[in-house]
Amino acid sequence: MKTLKLILVLIICFQCSCKAKQSFEFIVLPDTQTYVEEFPEVYMKQMEWIANQNDRFSFVLHVGDITQNNSRDEWAIAKKGFSFLDGKIPYNLALGNHDMGSEAGKFADNRDTNLANEFFPFKDYVKNARVIEVFPTNTIDNSCSEYNLLGDAWLVFSLEFGPRNRTLEWVNNLIKEHPKHKIIINTHAYLYNDNTLLDGDDWYLPQKYGVGRATGSEEVNDGGQLWEKLIKKNKNIIMVFSGHILGSGVGRLVTENDYGNAVYQMLANYQKNIVGVEKGDSGYLRIIKVDKKEKSISVKTYSPWFNQFRTEPEHQFMFKNVQL
Repeated sequence: MKTLKLILVLIICFQCSCKAKQSFEFIVLPDTQTYVEEFPEVYMKQMEWIANQNDRFSFVLHVGDITQNNSRDEWAIAKKGFSFLDGKIPYNLALGNHDMGSEAGKFADNRDTNLANEFFPFKDYVKNARVIEVFPTNTIDNSCSEYNLLGDAWLVFSLEFGPRNRTLEWVNNLIKEHPKHKIIINTHAYLYNDNTLLDGDDWYLPQKYGVGRATGSEEVNDGGQLWEKLIKKNKNIIMVFSGHILGSGVGRLVTENDYGNAVYQMLANYQKNIVGVEKGDSGYLRIIKVDKKEKSISVKTYSPWFNQFRTEPEHQFMFKNVQL
């Protein structure tokens, strides 16, 4: 009888385990610049809430503009928040235009990321983010992390504001070395809030900043160029996440790549001067659920600060018939 009971318990545990492994969730942190500058209590609430869900979320992506002014004080606050996640949940950082520059307030006049690399040292970041490779060497400017989820291998690339030609060459080469991996691209400036690629003629473009004066291998790329040079030509890129854009601060686009596979591209930004959260103290973040059994990617928008969801269609939605 004891043996029979043990067998039944094992069967139930196995069934529960299989059921639990049909999906995974991760967090997308939109631009935290306003929180770090003006509302650190909101930012800390976000990070504490995520840390307390360490058995739920597989990883965290920050889309960039971690800080507002690229100052020591703000990087110290940013580091304190992410320290809640150390050893609990891997996190991947994309550096935005507000996270680089020659001095505080000089947004992307050059690619100086010394403060980001000082407060998030390469050796610690690699350990916390499950990084397999970075570019340039010994920096966090661009990173590639590897995760094993639902029996599949995933690569997550977090890329600098206006990724350079040589950065895209690095990404393309690394993808070629991992032809079976599913891929997520996380970068700061990619999609407008009208659901089109960032390739117009406005101040949002990386070409409009100091870094945009570079040529050759250092030349920057906007959203449209990222699509042409990187995303559409790689079969296994499934999702792209970005921030940077104001207005409604949200957008989404589904486009087929050169192989006929859908790529799910999303913009989320809930900081200051966004419609509906003008003051910038909302603390909204994105919860992404990938369900392999249901073949879906669902998106929810939640604020740990307000303890509430935004349920309007632009903030809560689902992609169906996803090939995973």
